[in-house]
Amino acid sequence: MTDRAMKLRRGALVAGSLLATSALLAGCTGGSGGGNGASNSGGVTTVTLMAAPQDLSKEQIAEFEKENPGIKVNVIATDPTRLNTMLASGNPPDLAVGGAVGSANINARGLATDLTPYLQKSKVLKESDLQPVNDSFRWDGKKSGKGPLYGIVKDWSQDNTLWYNTALFDKAGVPYLSDTQATSYDDLLEIAKKLTVADGGTTQTYGLGLEWAWGTYAPMSAMIMQQGGHLFNDDLTKVDFTTPEARRAFQWYVDFGKAGVGPTSLNPLADGSDFSTFAANRMAITQDGYWFGGNFAAADAMKTVRFAPAPVMGNTRVAPTYSGQGWWMPEKAKHKDAAWKLMEYYMAGPPALARATSGWGLPSLKSLAGKMPQEQPYQKQAYTVANDELKHAKPLPDSPYISTDLLITSIDKYLQSAIKGEMTVDDATKALTGELNKALAQGKDQIG
Repeated sequence: MTDRAMKLRRGALVAGSLLATSALLAGCTGGSGGGNGASNSGGVTTVTLMAAPQDLSKEQIAEFEKENPGIKVNVIATDPTRLNTMLASGNPPDLAVGGAVGSANINARGLATDLTPYLQKSKVLKESDLQPVNDSFRWDGKKSGKGPLYGIVKDWSQDNTLWYNTALFDKAGVPYLSDTQATSYDDLLEIAKKLTVADGGTTQTYGLGLEWAWGTYAPMSAMIMQQGGHLFNDDLTKVDFTTPEARRAFQWYVDFGKAGVGPTSLNPLADGSDFSTFAANRMAITQDGYWFGGNFAAADAMKTVRFAPAPVMGNTRVAPTYSGQGWWMPEKAKHKDAAWKLMEYYMAGPPALARATSGWGLPSLKSLAGKMPQEQPYQKQAYTVANDELKHAKPLPDSPYISTDLLITSIDKYLQSAIKGEMTVDDATKALTGELNKALAQGKDQIG
């Protein structure tokens, strides 16, 4: 999932309980630096974190600073343009938020710090306790997935899973989705048509939301993987949307757009997110990760919700994370030791426990997996489905030579043309392939 999507979906995050075991609390004070920290005048070090304001609450900052009296925390709002400027000037924040999927470009440019020395000394964060999703932050010099770790995921979800409103299924006389069997994408589109309610030219209820505003690159990549195909070549320098697998995925999105069963970039939701429409009983299904269930934890929230496995196109079930948001430390950060202490506190201390118990995502640490909420019926059902989906988790391809945002905008441009009938699917996928391969070649020349 992209940064803007994460801002939207984390907007309602509640800090939750700050109780923790002594091992978690050790993250507040554990000194396990592997870099060259520096102090401001007066012996106080200010760690600058670029993140969304809600990622680290004022109460959590106060608690961390109390446990670490020589460190102050300064949070600046996430701003990709500002971050690029700070990185280029050699004056970056000490920590920044970013996706594990999509980190290849940053790592290939040598912009991130290898966290291995810190992990080796840490008493609260261990590589053996990290969920496999963190491997997307690894970089071996050529590809992501292996090698040293350059970031740590804070929480994550398998983002092509489905949430649905049982009340709208009942009203339309449509059977519920299976808790264990993946629905085919073709069947899902037909189900969406049955659930869509239109009055003249106005859609009263959408059958299916795809969080289109957050981009179609990741779900389309998963569709290709489910068919046994590959979007990129082996060295990630070329892409091909004209293969049968890629063309089928592209065609499905075109069919979805023409069917009018859900929002697209041609008829977007005003707030750019499915949640408010879904919560208003105007959307029957939304393709969102486990994190989406955190919206319904309040006592008076909608309870006619269920969680379902990721749909499948082909014969192989693949349920990836689209991003896996986490923290990384710029290579030229000035206060690395102090920044690592904040990393320990956030990733293994009270904030990590609060995130795990809130239902706003799957924990990044194996030791916190049992803390996911199960008090309410929908939480128990979602917990069971989410754990069953884990065996279908696979990483998405991540080329260091192109940005995820460019992939998203390019794909959407040609999807729009095909939906409007301005181009055939064959012409659109051919033109898309050519455009992206030019960008990949330029990226390869720049990075080397």
